[in-house]
Amino acid sequence: MSAPAPALTTADPAALAERLRAPVWSALWERADALRRALPDRPADPHGRWQWLRSLDPAQARQAALLDHLDALCLHLAGRHALGYRADDPLPEAALDAADGFTSLHTAQLIAAYRQACGRRAKASPGTGRSKVL
Repeated sequence: MSAPAPALTTADPAALAERLRAPVWSALWERADALRRALPDRPADPHGRWQWLRSLDPAQARQAALLDHLDALCLHLAGRHALGYRADDPLPEAALDAADGFTSLHTAQLIAAYRQACGRRAKASPGTGRSKVL
């Protein structure tokens, strides 16, 4: 039997960010992986990628754009900073938004505590699991 999770008593953003990095990354990676499986294979070379993007229908194009966004956020969380996000921001708001609804209740509560500790806007209610549609 595992020990219960520590109580949410810390208001230290750095400590919360460290606790959140892995579960947020995991939620984003799982969403990206599901999109990768749903889309046709994506070529690596630029010309093939351009042809691939042109071949997608509008719904697939939206999924491909979301996949690119999630991939960039995963790289940022892993330390390879993505364009458009501050290098010193360990958990960009976009990553928290993208993970919202795709994490456990405990992780959602940690996200809410992190947002409060950083003075960020709070969501209406923490997510309660993988209830959102990709």
